[in-house]
Amino acid sequence: MATVSFQQASRIYPKSERPAVDSLDLEIADGEFLVLVGPSGCGKSTSLRMLAGLEEVDTGSIVIGDRDVTDSPPKERDIAMVFQNYALYPHMTVEENMGFALKLAGLSKDERATRVREAAKILDLEPYLSRRPKALSGGQRQRVAMGRAIVRNPQVFLMDEPLSNLDAKLRVQTRTQIAALQRRLGTTTVYVTHDQVEAMTMGDRVAVLKDGVLQQCDTPGVLYDRPANVFVAGFIGSPAMNLVTGDAVDGGVQVGSGMLPVPRDHLTRAAASNGKVTVGFRPETVRLVGPGEGLPVRVNVVEQLGSDAFLYTSLADAPDDVLHSADLVVRTEPRTPVAAGQQLWLGADRGALHVFDAQTQQRVD
Repeated sequence: MATVSFQQASRIYPKSERPAVDSLDLEIADGEFLVLVGPSGCGKSTSLRMLAGLEEVDTGSIVIGDRDVTDSPPKERDIAMVFQNYALYPHMTVEENMGFALKLAGLSKDERATRVREAAKILDLEPYLSRRPKALSGGQRQRVAMGRAIVRNPQVFLMDEPLSNLDAKLRVQTRTQIAALQRRLGTTTVYVTHDQVEAMTMGDRVAVLKDGVLQQCDTPGVLYDRPANVFVAGFIGSPAMNLVTGDAVDGGVQVGSGMLPVPRDHLTRAAASNGKVTVGFRPETVRLVGPGEGLPVRVNVVEQLGSDAFLYTSLADAPDDVLHSADLVVRTEPRTPVAAGQQLWLGADRGALHVFDAQTQQRVD
């Protein structure tokens, strides 16, 4: 096991207008499960491939343990990678696939068999050791790919969207197994996904990237409760945080004919540049208030989920200069008698509001 350190690491592809990864500074603790998350093209897979040695590091450095591996080939980095497509050899059995890297490393047949069977026991693959990949389900193939990484006893596991080929139900089940397995083995793990729910449920910490730049890296709880900027606020959470931009007025932020109460000191800092303030609030913190209070909205869709209901609404009188979506989501009791087309008024407590500078997009509270 080992620590991992990205030190101002950048990757710039030829003829590209901007770096794919821009001066990434990131410290990963020994035994930590760190998730890189962000939209397509944000640089998360490139960062992982830089760590694996599959992409060049144009500037900066990467350190594993106490060794600078920036210019080291992949085979000298003591890492094991699990790919999105599993990359199993179709002509080999499960046992042969899992032990192939050990065979190349020169381990004896007995030692290979011992390691493979230990990993197979951990992953519940013992009944399938003699099968070939085509005789396995997607989830089983994914576990074989995991087993191939485990038998090597690497310092670091690297996982590049390993669940993206599985159906929704199996993804939920397998992500729980991976998280439990990592805690059992205690191996430093860097995991890439575009699914923020996957990131929040699996990682000790989550690093959010956008356009190759690290936006925030913290525990899932801190990312959810105190996002550093508008992008993180809108990306983390399902459904996403509601974000509206309005004018700073006495007592709060005016959005159309409605107003949200914001503390004066937050208003002063957020509106210092152009008088505009961006306010965010989670769907579960919204409450229905009386007519004339809060923000007037029109209900577009009511989504019943049994334990909860989600109201997808639009601001009834959204001004033309609203800088963010005028669509607001409300989580409410499933038995709430609300129908599509109905007009409601939404409110939120001051303590539930997230306040951002509308120009810099940075958090001010």
